[in-house]
Amino acid sequence: MLQLMHTQSISITVSPSIGSVSAECIIPENSTCLMSLAHGAGAGMNHPFIATLAQLLGELGIATLRFNFPFTEHKKARPDVPAVAHKTIEAVINKAQELFPSLPLFVSGKSFGGRMSSQYLALHPEVKVKGIVFFGFPLHAIGKPSVDRADHLKEIKMPMLFLQGTRDELATWALIESVCASLPLATLVKLEGANHAFKAKKEDNLLVLARATQAWLERIINT
Repeated sequence: MLQLMHTQSISITVSPSIGSVSAECIIPENSTCLMSLAHGAGAGMNHPFIATLAQLLGELGIATLRFNFPFTEHKKARPDVPAVAHKTIEAVINKAQELFPSLPLFVSGKSFGGRMSSQYLALHPEVKVKGIVFFGFPLHAIGKPSVDRADHLKEIKMPMLFLQGTRDELATWALIESVCASLPLATLVKLEGANHAFKAKKEDNLLVLARATQAWLERIINT
């Protein structure tokens, strides 16, 4: 059934020194939950991948709050340092809880956005969110396989969903598989042949990502 959706553009104050960032809520009429959606290092919240994913999730009943990091807001090429990114994620979570207190809250992110979100949650276990979704966790730099970037994940005490392509240049499949196997609360979904942008044979996997996310979210909410 087609979902009626309400879209709202807002501004979120990160801190007096950092300033504010742009954000947009897509709220289905019958929302099952709310999920923050952080963009990657190379594009902002209105990149077609992020914007289309938010729309598809909305059609499946999942409300989203996507936002810019300060470096994107101010059109800078270099991503924010972790302290600034973490502060931004904190502000987004607080705004989500303020605007939609009755909806179960999840956090998510594409690449850099997911990694910064998980770092924040690892440092702040008291934060009240139901789980985290990674749209391509950036496990290592291109051509430099390692698992050091995953060290903080063991500190996260909530369910985690990893959506990963088998040809992801930033997450060698055998390594991301072993990382997830070591995390009792992790679920790994394989997208065969997809790269870090989730392209596979000139096709994208956005609907696959949205449906896999919906299935996992429903399972967590109903547990």
